[in-house]
Amino acid sequence: MKFTAFERNLQGTGASRRLRSAGKVPGIVFGAGEPAMIELDHNALYFALKKEAFHSSILEMELKGATQKVLLRDFQMHPWKQQVLHVDFQRVDETTRLRKKVPLHFSGEELSVAVKTDKCLVNHVSTEVEIECLATQLPEFIAVDLSGLVKGQSLHASDLSLPEGIKVVKHGKLNPVIVSATPPKVEEEAAPAEAVAAAPAKKVAAKKAAPKK
Repeated sequence: MKFTAFERNLQGTGASRRLRSAGKVPGIVFGAGEPAMIELDHNALYFALKKEAFHSSILEMELKGATQKVLLRDFQMHPWKQQVLHVDFQRVDETTRLRKKVPLHFSGEELSVAVKTDKCLVNHVSTEVEIECLATQLPEFIAVDLSGLVKGQSLHASDLSLPEGIKVVKHGKLNPVIVSATPPKVEEEAAPAEAVAAAPAKKVAAKKAAPKK
């Protein structure tokens, strides 16, 4: 994906406030050299942030007539307005090794035995996973085929089919669950209406039969 940024000369709270009032977003580009202060068109950035690929792929940023490869690292939103307040990018090249969360795209769930035959509930425990790889290897998403899922089965991070050179960052967990197939709950049969209605009648009869003191 491509986007255009412009050099930002003025800094500080007041300058940033004026930029936002003018429909711009202040930002910074760091890594591989000196940090660069930038500004972007707010509406263009706002709609770009709604696209999944903008968060999980290498971007081409045009700045001062030159194109740089960058990665979205962070952005801040207004607490209640639909307004982007600030954005951070990182320069990357063929040697940059990084950690980044990428989305999981599930498919084949409705074809699995767990769903078709056993009517299981498929729980997507995680919808994204953090990976470590070279910047040039970063995928936009990781595909997860659920067509072989069976009742009671859980897919873990180690079950993901990852391209060569990419590994999951586990953060101390041995093998986190990604998806689980839970059997449907069996509802208890309701007690017959006659039995429920008879219970109060028995209590009344028992009180009448009790001897007076």
